[in-house]
Amino acid sequence: MLNLVVFFLEENKTKAEETKEAANKLFQAMKYEAAIDKYSEAIKLNPTVAAYYANRSFAYFKTEAFGFAVADADSAIKLDPSYTKGYYRRAAANMGLCKFEDARRDFRIVVKRSPGDKDVKSKLTECEKIVKRIAFEKAIEVDSPKNLAETFDVTTITVESSYDGPKLEDGKITKEFIEEMMERFKNQKKIHKKHAFQIILAVRKIMLETPSLVDITIPQDSKLTVCGDVHGQYYDFINIFKINGVPSETNMYLFNGDFVDRGSFSLEVILTLFAYKWLYPKSLYLTRGNHETDDMNKVYGFEGEVKAKFSEEMFELFSETFSTLPLAHLINQKILVVHGGLFSRDDVTLDDIRNIDRFGKKQLEHGSLMCELLWSDPQAQPGRGPSKRGVGIQFGPDVTESFLKRNNLDLLIRSHEVKENGYVIEHNGKCITVFSAPNYCDTIGNKGAIINITSDLKLDYKTFEAVPHPNIRPMAYASQFGGLFT
Repeated sequence: MLNLVVFFLEENKTKAEETKEAANKLFQAMKYEAAIDKYSEAIKLNPTVAAYYANRSFAYFKTEAFGFAVADADSAIKLDPSYTKGYYRRAAANMGLCKFEDARRDFRIVVKRSPGDKDVKSKLTECEKIVKRIAFEKAIEVDSPKNLAETFDVTTITVESSYDGPKLEDGKITKEFIEEMMERFKNQKKIHKKHAFQIILAVRKIMLETPSLVDITIPQDSKLTVCGDVHGQYYDFINIFKINGVPSETNMYLFNGDFVDRGSFSLEVILTLFAYKWLYPKSLYLTRGNHETDDMNKVYGFEGEVKAKFSEEMFELFSETFSTLPLAHLINQKILVVHGGLFSRDDVTLDDIRNIDRFGKKQLEHGSLMCELLWSDPQAQPGRGPSKRGVGIQFGPDVTESFLKRNNLDLLIRSHEVKENGYVIEHNGKCITVFSAPNYCDTIGNKGAIINITSDLKLDYKTFEAVPHPNIRPMAYASQFGGLFT
């Protein structure tokens, strides 16, 4: 009997190794979800191997499930405290969660064990800089900080005669200005800083007068296109307009958060969106995403990009403007559109969303309604579960059904997650995810998608492939951490 048990244990170990190798091949082919399933099979066959958890941690990391990635790294370290890669995986995942002090602690362990690894040393150095910078910023905070926007005088900036780009005449936006600006961006040129500042300040003024939950009514002769994350992929972003038409009073758009970060043309994306918002305030709508926050922008590239292309002052104005963006949109009283998802509470109403005080919140308070709106994800199982990201929650089909019924709604549309075909319909057709950044980060190979909605609330899905872009890698402005996330 003992020999039989030993035989089965050894057979399971062999199968686990074969399964792990199959998972590795899927990972190398960038089929991360499939790789996660295979690593899970290997762990089930032999739950005593630290490397299996560390490998699955890396696959979770690639799908931005940073919460699960940390948990797997914890398991690897618990099984083998001497397994250095477990600490590295946990440090990387905590960077993804913007838990910089936790990441620093693990990077220090890895450096101590591998003193000759220059890559890890550079990541520790960069992490140390972020921790010190955050501590310094907290130390100089005052109780009632004055917004830069309130003291900034754009009229003092002179447009040089040598500037050959589009100009805002009399401080007013025009369709012609935007078209010329977009073409200039396409050719990797900038607009004058004065006009960039004018665009940002104009949109901030609009948003200060905008409620947290925006009501949208689609006129009979119009359509509204809902777009998911575009993440700084400017050339894919303008391709949406090529295949679906540019924004106009009848060709309405709702961009559902995560305009910036990851892609290295985030500045071009956000200035184009802001310019169209200024031109068509009742036809182009913008929802705040979880990447329209300071902590994300410090890690994922937008802050570095704005500073490299313009200035720290401009990033501060963007930051102040992001904290004025609305959190949700209600289409024809029946379709709720949010970036992330639903809540840890059962009793949330539309009025609760309307009453969220979002202004000035450059960071999100974990557990708040605002945080859950921007971070939560759907799950297949009923009920609620811990977030795979480590922030927000996961909510099941019954949670969606109950929320929609309580608020007399038909449908929830959200974004926040890359999908192979650009969109997915879940929760008995009541929850739709749309993601509009094809071949996300130049690595995933997914399609992008948009949803066209008519006045009678009929939905039409369009999918599209990525288009070529200049040879600038994603996260090019994210310093040493770019290599972690691409």
